[in-house]
Amino acid sequence: MARKHPVMVEELDLLQEKDRQTPGSVQYSIKRYRKFPHWNAEDTAMMTYHYKDRENAGGCLELKFCITGNIYCNSKSGYECGQCRHGQAKQCTNREETIDVLSFSFLSEHLQQFVKGARTTGFANEVLEFRHPSSFKRVLPLCNRTRMILEALLNNSYTESLENIFINAQTQMLLLYSLECMLGEKEEEVFTCKFLANDLDREKILKARDLLLQHIGEPITIKDLSRKVAINECYLKKGFKEMFGTTIFDYYQSQRMEHAKYLLYEKGLSVTDVSLMLGYSSISHFSTAFKKQTGLKPCELLLR
Repeated sequence: MARKHPVMVEELDLLQEKDRQTPGSVQYSIKRYRKFPHWNAEDTAMMTYHYKDRENAGGCLELKFCITGNIYCNSKSGYECGQCRHGQAKQCTNREETIDVLSFSFLSEHLQQFVKGARTTGFANEVLEFRHPSSFKRVLPLCNRTRMILEALLNNSYTESLENIFINAQTQMLLLYSLECMLGEKEEEVFTCKFLANDLDREKILKARDLLLQHIGEPITIKDLSRKVAINECYLKKGFKEMFGTTIFDYYQSQRMEHAKYLLYEKGLSVTDVSLMLGYSSISHFSTAFKKQTGLKPCELLLR
């Protein structure tokens, strides 16, 4: 669709691929293809809502993006070469123009966690709650915020567990921005907390979110968090809920359990190891929190 002409399999030259198919989590695929000179493609975004009633569970919401014109350093190591990392990209002989295809699949049960704090209403809530009664497919406008998220997903330098934590956080914002773009809402956000009109204060809330993710295995108190970002606790709690649609604790727990799914299913770690890595004092406390957040016992994920 992005290219406007059929693409033959032999024309696709895959440079890089990442994917995750963890049950109960956002399933994603990120593929980077070499862009040949004769290709004329456009940036494209699409949302597909696959509806299935309760008797036929298994519906999902898909987001697909095709981004053209990015430059990829295809060094043998799989990461940017030394020249690119040190600002000498023009001298790099490994750089190629790419067409990047990103696909995200949100299962109906996974969408439920976004409903409580969603800043979207009406039709968007129908989709998040999976109450919209029919399937649909829509081409989306690509707003600047969505482009920034996609760029971060394509060009981050994280690996293994840190990459998983980063992608979990970014996909949540990608879903929100995509819904807002679909509804034609303004990109400029209007906050009820007046202090968030200040760019510096918004940066502090974003920094607090990043610190939470960095401490995914070692819980940090709100008091310590507020000190680290230099904002009082009241402003931190109000600002965080305004920007991310949920409380600090609920957001932290959500990201924590998403990472637990990855460690259990993708890495095959034991329940004991995962509970220790995420800072739980006992396996039973971890199992209870996991069941409450995901609807599954940790051992059930290990057996899939």
